[in-house]
Amino acid sequence: MRLTRTLQVTACAAVLLAATACGSSDSSSSGGGLNPPDLKAQSKLGKSEGEVNLIAWAGYVEDGSNDPKVNWVGDFEKQTGCKVNSKVAASSDEMVKLMKTGEYDAVSASGDASLRLIASGDAAPVNTSLVPNYKDIFPDLKLQAWNSVKGKAYGIPHGRGANLLMYNTQKVTPAPTSWAAVFDDASKYKGHVTAYDSPIYIADAALYLKATKPELKIKDPYALDQTQFDAAVALLKKQNADIGEYWSDYLKEISAFKSGDSVVGTTWQVIANLTADEGTKIKAFVPKEGSTGWSDTWMISAKAKHPNCAYKWLNWIVSPKVNAQVAEYFGEAPANSEACAETSDKNFCTTYHAADTAYWKNIAFWNTPIEQCLDGRTDVKCVPYAKWVQAWTEIKG
Repeated sequence: MRLTRTLQVTACAAVLLAATACGSSDSSSSGGGLNPPDLKAQSKLGKSEGEVNLIAWAGYVEDGSNDPKVNWVGDFEKQTGCKVNSKVAASSDEMVKLMKTGEYDAVSASGDASLRLIASGDAAPVNTSLVPNYKDIFPDLKLQAWNSVKGKAYGIPHGRGANLLMYNTQKVTPAPTSWAAVFDDASKYKGHVTAYDSPIYIADAALYLKATKPELKIKDPYALDQTQFDAAVALLKKQNADIGEYWSDYLKEISAFKSGDSVVGTTWQVIANLTADEGTKIKAFVPKEGSTGWSDTWMISAKAKHPNCAYKWLNWIVSPKVNAQVAEYFGEAPANSEACAETSDKNFCTTYHAADTAYWKNIAFWNTPIEQCLDGRTDVKCVPYAKWVQAWTEIKG
């Protein structure tokens, strides 16, 4: 296993504003007020084209070149006749930009990219009947706000994880129960607080304010009107004075907790596991306010040149054995309910809460902030992601 996801943001205004270009004031349970181009899903599979071009997070498309023991691409190529050409993307913004070129057939998009791809017409609806393994995907991952619009699926769920609060049990006392440890109480650990380095972290502040400042009336941490957004930004600017470092590289966070440079902050389960393996006395958990998190979705390009091979890939990557391999290698909960029986570590799915529906109800999965408020409000405009990027630069000074 190794974890390689980073979200180093690059500001590209045209790309970032794409999600706001095709909206209406209609609201729905998935996709908020989006009214994407009227694209049709593929109706049936045809002959394989012989290759497929993929954009993915590092660790999602492994062919043995990084580790000879980690290879689920080889068998796919043998069984389907579809040669895999993959490009690793370092950020959601890069994924969006690459998908716009029309050179790629599918992408493993996180929630902070998926609505942009849907709204701009770069991602096509997916015919889930052409993906037999879709039937075994956990129900609470299907037709969600970040992977569907008005009941129409735009991808196949791949895996998920929560953003946890991690603390050094020897240096942070009493044991925290709330995100207050990194916000209102952060000054106790001045210079030793760490936070995730991404504009999407603004949602973490909004989630905390949702619980602690009810007068703001925040319903969805990704649907913030100007007043709500300003409150979240102000909280993060205040927090900045206590931050030792922001992290996007998991190795740096492990090292910082091991050295004592960091004693409290956001993390992922796999990072907590590796930090504990290094001998650091830590605990990581979902605080009482809940947490943000990610759910990745394999989406097909509306301009796919190899759609049949792309559909075969979508079915392969969420097949029980392969989904288990990816989940263990990357460090996330698998999407296929049958994958848990295939993991080499039989406690893996328990550790990552794969089948714990109650656990995931407390996770606000990353979504793309757009002007059409995702919480259904039509009397105000919400702050789009481009503004989140600008604010993040200001927050960090």
